[in-house]
Amino acid sequence: MDLLLLPGLLCDRAVWTPVLAQLETAARCHIPDYADERSLAAMAERVLASAPATFAVAGHSMGGRVALEIVRRAPARVERLALLDTGCRPRPAGVAGEEERARRLALLALAREKGMRAMAREWVRPMVHPARHSDVAFIDTILDMFERRTPLQFQGQIEALLARPDATALLPTIACPTLVLAGRADGWSTPAQHEEMAALIPGSRLAIIEDSGHMAPMERPASIAGEMLAWIATPSNERRVAANALHTTS
Repeated sequence: MDLLLLPGLLCDRAVWTPVLAQLETAARCHIPDYADERSLAAMAERVLASAPATFAVAGHSMGGRVALEIVRRAPARVERLALLDTGCRPRPAGVAGEEERARRLALLALAREKGMRAMAREWVRPMVHPARHSDVAFIDTILDMFERRTPLQFQGQIEALLARPDATALLPTIACPTLVLAGRADGWSTPAQHEEMAALIPGSRLAIIEDSGHMAPMERPASIAGEMLAWIATPSNERRVAANALHTTS
């Protein structure tokens, strides 16, 4: 099986590296790059252009939204789907939407003025579980990853997220084995919104990872790899008749 691992905002293969060895025991893993694309649709099209005929796809954060755009465009090519620390709704209207825009643009201004690492240092603390704030080596891995991107790439990905389409109506049409996963302490993409997504995707599995924030594949790699290996092993015709399963991993 071919497995596409889609990184999130400003992320690269480093976000998947902690789980890669385990996943490679069960799948041929590919980690696409979005280059300088400035919309989720264009990112999805770039991934599809070089993807195998059929594949499993897992997306983290913004990568989850790209994965949903891939499903929208090529559902017959997607054998299974995993959505990690992500969302499906568009930017909210009114004050909430303007506040989101202002927050994102403030980070972009900081990146332009003081550099990507300075911006990342400001941004990273709410992205990870508080217990990891003093883990210098761990935090530096994230800062290094963000520093590999440029303010121009950051701007393009911000534009993509601010213009994100509503994928809510797509969820009930998903017919492949689907994992919906979030860190318990993810304040960016909350467990509640993952519960909503899982409820809309027929037969999906919901996993909430304890002691993890938004960067779950890096924060709790053993738990994430275990959940993903179970997802890969799920028979493609398996459907849960009862309510979606909720699995909490410590």
